[in-house]
Amino acid sequence: MDTLQLMTEGNSVMVGLLVFLAAGTLAFCVMAAVRVQGSVKRRAANIGRVDDLESGSSRSLRYSSLKAAQRLIDYTGKHYASANNEQTKVLRRRLILAGIYHPNAMALFFLGRTTLAVALAVAVFLFAPVEHGGAGFWLWTGFGGIIGYLAPSLYIDRCIKAHKYEHQAGFPDFMDLLVVCADAGLSMEASLDRVGRELSDSYPSLTANIHMTNLEIRAGRTMSEALEHLADRLGVDEARAFATLIQQSAELGSSITEALRVYSDDMRHKRLSRAEEKAYSLPAKLALPMMICIFPVLFVVILLPVFVRLHVGNY
Repeated sequence: MDTLQLMTEGNSVMVGLLVFLAAGTLAFCVMAAVRVQGSVKRRAANIGRVDDLESGSSRSLRYSSLKAAQRLIDYTGKHYASANNEQTKVLRRRLILAGIYHPNAMALFFLGRTTLAVALAVAVFLFAPVEHGGAGFWLWTGFGGIIGYLAPSLYIDRCIKAHKYEHQAGFPDFMDLLVVCADAGLSMEASLDRVGRELSDSYPSLTANIHMTNLEIRAGRTMSEALEHLADRLGVDEARAFATLIQQSAELGSSITEALRVYSDDMRHKRLSRAEEKAYSLPAKLALPMMICIFPVLFVVILLPVFVRLHVGNY
């Protein structure tokens, strides 16, 4: 009897367990189906909403303005991209030296120059501090237009100067790291990649140009051509001499490591010479500010008591 009772209880537990598993599986399937159906409905609703937003935005004034501006930029870019005169080449080179590599950079430059010239001329025409209609008024208006016309060129010149200073300051460090990589047994391609990653925080513009050189080498250009393009983008004599050095070392079969070490020492001495030149020229540069700002004050401090005594003594 005890054995039969235990078997009956075991069967009851097994049946209950099977019923629980079946109910749980059914509930899970139902919940999964409901969840999938709800997700499909939400996606369909979002698609319709996105279509409505896009159709609404296409009819908005902002969308029309952006589309018209993009068409104007594309048209101007195609026009100046097809031009191949001397002024266009000079402008392209200046934009590259300034670190501006956008494909529509020339179009944006000309559009910005025209817009600034017209905007400043109109602003001076409306808010000029002189009487309208006179010669001085038209002189101020023309001066505002000229300033707006020259402002983009001045900005590019400022960027070129800043980038050139950064390249000259970072090139000796670049050469030192190349020597270290060459002594460690890395190839020139691997050394350029490693040095570019090491200098990313200190010299971002130089690092960007080195990265472009690595991309050119990976695309199939020779080392000499890639370094020549690097020198053209940097715009410093040190980079051109470095490209010539690598090319001659490859052609003559000499040791690139020794050549890099000698050239690195030369770069270090040049940087020290530039620092000494600035230090020696500092007294001459300070002479005029001292004559204008300091010496008159000294004269007043020294001679004022004498003048006061003479003036009081006369009474």
